[in-house]
Amino acid sequence: AEPLMRRALAIDEASYGTNHPQVATRLNNLAQLLQATNRLAEAEPLMLRALAIAEASYSTNHPNVATALNNLASLLQATNRLAEAEPLMRRALAIDEASYGTDHPNVARDLNNLALLLQDTNRLAEAEPLMRRALAIDEASYGNDHPNVARDLNNLAQLLQATNRLAEAEPLMRRALAIDEASYGKDHPVVAI
Repeated sequence: AEPLMRRALAIDEASYGTNHPQVATRLNNLAQLLQATNRLAEAEPLMLRALAIAEASYSTNHPNVATALNNLASLLQATNRLAEAEPLMRRALAIDEASYGTDHPNVARDLNNLALLLQDTNRLAEAEPLMRRALAIDEASYGNDHPNVARDLNNLAQLLQATNRLAEAEPLMRRALAIDEASYGKDHPVVAI
């Protein structure tokens, strides 16, 4: 996949110029692939460039900027640069809340991302209300039996488990498992996680 992504990037740069939003998309896609293959140092400059293009092309408060911020923050989190990642996640959340409203699924995604980062920094009391809010948004948006709801339930259950609230965590884990089994089948890798 990487050679094809690099070729697509080169074609778009030649066709549109190096600072076109389509180039930012190609940069982001290639960076995501590099991140997935644990080539984080190679991915970071591509994500930074994609963010700069998005900010210049749209505005600093556009949802595409929020996506680029989230992706860069995820990479920083993967490199254990949590203090650098947090303000990017908070900025992405603010942009998406202003763009879509406080009850949009993209806001739930942002809340989950920030909550997981807070959990990584052992700020569990800050993370919990964000996880609960993300769960409520996704239940309202998708219904109670959607895989995104299962993800939210699992995240919250893991946090409750980390705070030794096992009696609260177990029913959430069981509900998440039931949703995943119904969505994917009992033998799917998502269910095994």
